[in-house]
Amino acid sequence: MTLRSALFASIALAAFAVPAQAIDLEFYFPVAVGGKPAETVQTLTDAYMAANPDVKINAIYTGSYADTTTKAITAARGGNPPQLVISLSTDMYKFIDEDLVESFDRFLTDAEKAEWIGGFYPAFMLNSQYEGATWGIPFQRSTPVLYWNKAAFEEAGLDPEKGPANWAEMVEMGKTLTKKDANGNVTQWGVHIPSSGFPSWLWSGIVAGNGGKLQNDSGTEVYFNSPEAVAALEALVALSETDGVQAPGILDWGATPKAFFEGQAAMIWTTTGNLTNVRANAPFAFGVGMLPGLKQPGAPTGGGNFYLMKGSSDEELKAAVDFVKWATAPEQAADWTIATGYVAPRPDVWETEKMKAYTADFPQALVARDQLDYAVAELSTFEGPRVTQLLNSALESAITLQKSPKEALDAAQAEADAILAAYR
Repeated sequence: MTLRSALFASIALAAFAVPAQAIDLEFYFPVAVGGKPAETVQTLTDAYMAANPDVKINAIYTGSYADTTTKAITAARGGNPPQLVISLSTDMYKFIDEDLVESFDRFLTDAEKAEWIGGFYPAFMLNSQYEGATWGIPFQRSTPVLYWNKAAFEEAGLDPEKGPANWAEMVEMGKTLTKKDANGNVTQWGVHIPSSGFPSWLWSGIVAGNGGKLQNDSGTEVYFNSPEAVAALEALVALSETDGVQAPGILDWGATPKAFFEGQAAMIWTTTGNLTNVRANAPFAFGVGMLPGLKQPGAPTGGGNFYLMKGSSDEELKAAVDFVKWATAPEQAADWTIATGYVAPRPDVWETEKMKAYTADFPQALVARDQLDYAVAELSTFEGPRVTQLLNSALESAITLQKSPKEALDAAQAEADAILAAYR
């Protein structure tokens, strides 16, 4: 071999030996429930990078959902967006309206659209697709459920294995479960439905259970003051004012599990995303049931989707999509569900051996899955934060008795109509 050919051969071998430059991705994610979801996200990203050494993912915990959305939008406007963000499913219209996200469909084959996108629960896709395109991928998705303290039920003479099947039963059980001391002060409330922060989420479950819905399928119209909605708010207010089974005023969302653990409330409504937290910290046996409806079963979906942010190269976005496909695949999604309590977003996840073992040992985890058959889309519209805040303020004014339910909802409807007129 000549010197020249040997030199070229060595250069070629050296070039072959040098690994391709790694793709660096940033991924913003929130934490909105108890438990250890932040550690679980890091474990998932570490596992993906171990299997894909050409991709580096910087998973950045960014606080609450609201904080995460704000930081993602700020980074995008500053020209340095993350490739991925987990944000509320209800943020879809906001991201689309501000042209901040890419449709996942652009990076998928027709077969992937049919098999992967088509494999998610339809209830979760209601807040993930718009005009035939997929903008969000369900991940840390949830639905509210009812938890009850079996020890409190047994002490009150109720069957500890049977929660309320409907609203009327919840009220009657609540009366039996509400306890007072010798001075007439309540020491244990029958039920606790939190109303701080975003009361519209749980209240929309009452509306769904009364046969109503809050918005159309294109985010351009709301039905805040429908007869079903007004009656749902009247029922919520009555829990404190006439039924006497719930503490009056605004009840804190974040403190709800603690109120349950400490015996301040025998039944609570909160997200299934708190399931692992309750399992780890409740000092008593507990039951989980579907939300008790006024007329029928019903609940909103909730929680977060993966979104693909604009502003990166196609190579980076393709790598981000690959990570999302991996994270939502059955084995990884099962690990996530078991670690956090969020609802596995695809039927095939529930068929894995680890999920079968988990639910055999902990059948309460099946309640949220089964409730998806009755689930409706969470309130989501264009100008979503403004419209939702109008409703939240209306609910708070009714809960604190500043306005009647109808007065509060009529006012919110009129203001929401004025905002959404431009989108119709």
